[in-house]
Amino acid sequence: MCFDNAKTLINRKVDLPELQGEYEDICIKKCKEAARIVEGPVIVEDTCLGFTALKGLPGPYIKWFLDKLGPDGLHQMLAGWEDKSATAMCTFAYAESPTSDVLLFRGETKGTIVSPRGPRDFGWDPCFLPEGYNQTYAEMPKSQKNEISHRSKAVLKLKEYFDNKR
Repeated sequence: MCFDNAKTLINRKVDLPELQGEYEDICIKKCKEAARIVEGPVIVEDTCLGFTALKGLPGPYIKWFLDKLGPDGLHQMLAGWEDKSATAMCTFAYAESPTSDVLLFRGETKGTIVSPRGPRDFGWDPCFLPEGYNQTYAEMPKSQKNEISHRSKAVLKLKEYFDNKR
């Protein structure tokens, strides 16, 4: 994906605190903290996976659930519920400075949590079956996943913002 009028983006590893709270609040606080640390404009990405039966959990805490349970455990979490639906969300948060407003660019993909299928080399991809598809994210060719994913939807919104900012 090309940002037509993009300035140079520099990927920096910034040690940010693991915050608790609502998903959007976490994104805003992380972005402001990153802008404070780098003393300039930043883009921060945050991803969450919410199970409908669990009222949005694990949500922003998916990393910790995945680390402890793996894809099999995520699937097993819903064993007692009929509803296996989930929403994958990615948000890019952008701030010009630590004191500027934070803009959020969010992408969502609805799907179902299934018994893990496909390679297990990328997070919860093996147990997330996007709505309207018969392959999990892990089973899909990368090019197909990149067209339909929550992340691609969010980055397209971010790109549109910068394209219109000219």
